[in-house]
Amino acid sequence: MMGKRRVTLVLAALAAIGSPPLSATAGEPAWSEKAIKERIDPASLVGMIAGLQLENLAEEGRDLFEARFTTLDGAGRPNATQAIVPTAPRRPAEFAFQRLAGPDANACSSCHNEPVTGGAGGFVANAFVSEGFESANFDTLDAQFSNERGTNHLFGAGLIELLAREMSADLAGLRRAALRQARDAGEPVRAGLSSKGVDFGRITALPDGSVDLTELSGVDDDLVVRPFTQKGVMTSLRQFTVNAMNQHHGMQADERWGTRWTGMADFDGDAHEAELGTGEISALVAFQATLAPPREETPDDEAWAEAASRGRTIFAGLGCESCHRPALPLKSLAFEDPGPVDMAGTLRRGDVEAPATYDLATLEWAKRLPRNDKGEVMVPLFGDLKRHRIADSRTPELGNETLAQRFVERDVFVTAEALGPRRHGALRPPRRHHDAGRGDPRPRG
Repeated sequence: MMGKRRVTLVLAALAAIGSPPLSATAGEPAWSEKAIKERIDPASLVGMIAGLQLENLAEEGRDLFEARFTTLDGAGRPNATQAIVPTAPRRPAEFAFQRLAGPDANACSSCHNEPVTGGAGGFVANAFVSEGFESANFDTLDAQFSNERGTNHLFGAGLIELLAREMSADLAGLRRAALRQARDAGEPVRAGLSSKGVDFGRITALPDGSVDLTELSGVDDDLVVRPFTQKGVMTSLRQFTVNAMNQHHGMQADERWGTRWTGMADFDGDAHEAELGTGEISALVAFQATLAPPREETPDDEAWAEAASRGRTIFAGLGCESCHRPALPLKSLAFEDPGPVDMAGTLRRGDVEAPATYDLATLEWAKRLPRNDKGEVMVPLFGDLKRHRIADSRTPELGNETLAQRFVERDVFVTAEALGPRRHGALRPPRRHHDAGRGDPRPRG
């Protein structure tokens, strides 16, 4: 005997036969199995968004985060790879859904769900990703073409991105100051790079406007701090979201896979155009940006509380806090979308009349965050947003990934005997670049 739900779906499908197609703005009937039933108008997302308006937008983002995408929405990417740069496979996929064409999951919350939506994921939710930054153009299931990754939590992600933006601005300011000083003095100027107490090495500004980057540490050549993913290679929640929707669901955002960049309205060839507009991506960003950060709580059990206190003392005594900083100071809780450092292929400041500004200070959890004596918010993160060398040729057993990421390691490690009296930086010529705007059409990882 047919169940009630099945009968309902069958009757709904029969009722739809012969009905005129719905427009993208008309919305979908309640019985539709499309995850996106009504589009979000990006024109409504301008200016300051705070209080109830921000909460409502974040709730729309939560609905999309928890939505189960289907082929009716355009899920699957038979003729596109998981690469950040829109790339067609060497040969069309034989099936719409398989390891090479995705999706890995129906919903974002399929993996980001522990202990609640937006959290981490269990071992069974591990993702298998390629290096992802150039073409990801492989047509084999061999494990050597994938890195296994655990699912990161997104709690406090908006605060983390704001920290990275302020740090990037600080580093860029130090570079500008060093270049002005070198130009005025007519000689090289070696300047330290640090922000919020985190050291990123040094640069040497030269009178001709170029910069020696040999001594940089833990940051890209452009001095942009990229706080997201295990490798620290994603600039913003928006870039992360656009990437993840294509990679894990086969849902392409117009701002990267649309006609402007690819010349095609249906780049992945699944007969669905305009799968994700800027409004939907903005709502997803708002949801993630407004997630409360993790809280440090004292256990109720007296013995556990004493052990935790003792462990925290040992943690600090061993020097763990030199990198795993319990908190970093943040000047402003105004989260602008699109952000100031997003690159081509992600919506940018120049693409909109004015960015939307999400005032995180109006959220209840933000009012409870501690502040320092300067009034700056102390963001709890146990990190420093700097890349650290975990494995190298001397300790290869700590390296568990087969594919390198986009960034380049600058430090050269050799034995003391081979080095002799020279410093390791002298083993190769310095890296330089000119401090000029570069029109890179590729989305930066």
